[in-house]
Amino acid sequence: MTMKALVYTGTQEVEYRDENKPVAGPNQALIEVAATAICGSDMHAYHGLDERRVPPLILGHEVAGKLITGAPHLVGQQVVINPLITCGKCSPCLSGRANLCSDREIIGMRLEGAYAQYLVIDETNLLIPPAALEPWVACLTEPTATALHAVALVERVGYRPLSEQRCLIIGGGAIGLLTALILAAKGCCNIDLAETNALRRNTIEEQAVARVFDPSSEAVPNANGYDVVFDCVGAGVTRAMASEHVVAGGILSHVGLQNSHEGLDIRRITLQEITLLGNYCYTQADMQAALDMLAGDRLGDLKWVQLRPLSEGAQAFSDLHHGRAAAAKIVLQPDHLL
Repeated sequence: MTMKALVYTGTQEVEYRDENKPVAGPNQALIEVAATAICGSDMHAYHGLDERRVPPLILGHEVAGKLITGAPHLVGQQVVINPLITCGKCSPCLSGRANLCSDREIIGMRLEGAYAQYLVIDETNLLIPPAALEPWVACLTEPTATALHAVALVERVGYRPLSEQRCLIIGGGAIGLLTALILAAKGCCNIDLAETNALRRNTIEEQAVARVFDPSSEAVPNANGYDVVFDCVGAGVTRAMASEHVVAGGILSHVGLQNSHEGLDIRRITLQEITLLGNYCYTQADMQAALDMLAGDRLGDLKWVQLRPLSEGAQAFSDLHHGRAAAAKIVLQPDHLL
């Protein structure tokens, strides 16, 4: 049997076409996909910059859907997918930090992803959202968990509560905006956000959770620096910006993964005892907490999300590539659900 899928076929190329419908193996679940969001890592692959994602490949890992087979007590229910597959036996897994598992995999990287009508995943990777939660909202659980994980690491090492911190977020994509929304939900009221795309700046300003500015033409609003800087881009220029504007004794949270080269001022980080935090994905606890935040309407009106048919996925990727999308997040849905 076949299904419709959006397939990454080469640099800046994705194709909507027929693919073989996946078959669930032992202890796996077959999911009918209801919504899959486009992640920055999918764009990284689209640009031909991720050697781990080799075309042809179905990308996509931010997903919600309905259980068709597997986990008999859940058949027919709406589910959210934890796309991170881990061994469950190593020290990080057993200590609750499965995101650091040395055998970790994530769908849409080497394994087929969720820009498709159907998806297969281990039964242990299922979360159950409230029945009333729309799938396009539920699929935001994964990026929300990524931002929540970054904020949680800062909370763990910070000297003062977040509500007292001056925070700078670099990058106004979904992770950057979600970080701002989570900080605001935790009582932080001094948040600045740097974003070069004017369309996205307008979208973020409508959320009224941060002072938004263009770092390519404007100085940072707080000339005295920031207690916490979240680099949600992860490029040389943004690492340099983060290194410059974090205060002595502050925290630099490196979340983005655009490249791994220049930018960090290691000498300053050392001499001024700046804490550098790496962030990778999330734990199962982060996923559940993120789902709870979304279900509890704690992250605003979500008007920064745009829904598009899966068949128009190539245009969505192109719009993101050319900076034509005002939405911080585009969610693709199988055509028959729209």
